[in-house]
Amino acid sequence: MSRRVDHSTHFSRSELQCHCGCGRCYMDAAFMARLERLRQAFGKPMRLSSAYRCPDYNARVSHTGLTGPHTTGRAVDVLISGEEAYRLVQLALEYGFTGIGIAQRGPYERRFIHLDDLEGDLRPRVWSY
Repeated sequence: MSRRVDHSTHFSRSELQCHCGCGRCYMDAAFMARLERLRQAFGKPMRLSSAYRCPDYNARVSHTGLTGPHTTGRAVDVLISGEEAYRLVQLALEYGFTGIGIAQRGPYERRFIHLDDLEGDLRPRVWSY
């Protein structure tokens, strides 16, 4: 099992922890190092709407059920839209993120980019919601 962290230089425990109220926050250290490098390259704050999710909460809010990407501590959703979203996707590809979900419809304040670094040949690299 890889090392876990609950915060980093630019991301606080409160924004990384599960939103169900359980207080769990098991982010993968290697993923967080990659996310920090991306944040440095991006050069401005990246507001997260979701990071770690406990399996029960993930099953309630996502079709990925008890074992989705957020339950691994290797996924985040960044609230972002427009040109900044485009730039973030370009940088995410450059910095080795292997899963990029694009949700850019609806109200601007709800638009986001999902980022993860999971591996596997059968999963899409880029998708839209």
